[in-house]
Amino acid sequence: MGAVADRLAELGLTIPTPVVPAAAYVPAVRSGNLVFTAGQLPFVDGALPMTGKVGADVTAEQAAELAQQCALNALAAISTVVDVDSIVRVVKVVGFVASDPSFTQQPVVVNGASNVLKAAFGDAGAHARSAIGMAVLPFDAPVEVELIVEVAD
Repeated sequence: MGAVADRLAELGLTIPTPVVPAAAYVPAVRSGNLVFTAGQLPFVDGALPMTGKVGADVTAEQAAELAQQCALNALAAISTVVDVDSIVRVVKVVGFVASDPSFTQQPVVVNGASNVLKAAFGDAGAHARSAIGMAVLPFDAPVEVELIVEVAD
């Protein structure tokens, strides 16, 4: 195991097998020293553990756990093009939250992704971020996360 996997293991987490794309795209693309992931849903063993709108069907706390899974799935996507231990900086996290119209705590949800990345990469895991409320996400997923990371030459 590498350093990132070791830090995640201390939290009882692992980088899963990459999720097979659901349409005509690839999980991640490297351009220069940046890797961009496709949006990652919180699939676990090929299934969504929860569906629905955050603030109605799913609590913010549950959605934050799902956002953590999205971030782990994004690391798995990155592993299809580079070794995750070559990541020198998490540059940007974009989190999409399928929200009940009255729900306004999208940043709390996306913290699930941010916190696991900070734990995995330390100071290099601090990143710019957007947390966006959406009417609906693919497969009625409560949350979706995409990453941009910088990798070593």
